[in-house]
Parts: sequence; structure tokens; C-alpha cells
Amino acid sequence: MEIGKRIVSLRKEKGWTTNRLANLCGLSQSFLRAVEMGDKGISVESLSLICDTLGISLRDFFDVPEAGGREDDPLLRQVGQLSPRQRQALAVFLSTMEGSGR
Repeated sequence: MEIGKRIVSLRKEKGWTTNRLANLCGLSQSFLRAVEMGDKGISVESLSLICDTLGISLRDFFDVPEAGGREDDPLLRQVGQLSPRQRQALAVFLSTMEGSGR
């Protein structure tokens, strides 16, 4: 996975410019642009700041759907569009249903 391209993709999903994301997470625009272009690496700490600002976890950042995976299953596609908080609520709800079909 190319981290810079993933950041660009997630940033564009929000409709944000590089400058806006950089300002919101406290990184310099030139640094963020260099990371997005693949010219610089990024620390876990800086990537964590970016993920927090985007409202996703590091796990979600690296959880990229595979071809023939989520896109083929409408339910999984909908779950993939939920925020981390919504996913947690869904997990709690589903755990209450365990055993109810017996």
C-alpha cells in the first residue's frame, strides 16, 4: 500500500485540501504534500494524527477493500461506510442478537 495515495484518497473523500488537513492535524503543508507525493516517509505518530483528524483508526487506514471483496456484498459495503463510532454501536447491537435465533 502506498501511504501517500491512501491519505490523498481519504482526504478527497472529505472534500479537504492538503492545506486544510495539514492545518487540522498540526502538520506543515509542505511535509504533508511530500508524504502524499511519496517523497517523504511518515512516522506512526504523524499518521496517527492524520487518522484522528480524518475520524478513522490506524486499522481502518490500512484496511483497504480487496477486489472481489466488499464491493460485491451490499451489507459489507454499507458497514464499510460507517464511522468507527457507528461500527462500535453496530457490534454492540449484533452481540445482543447472539443466540436469539436459536
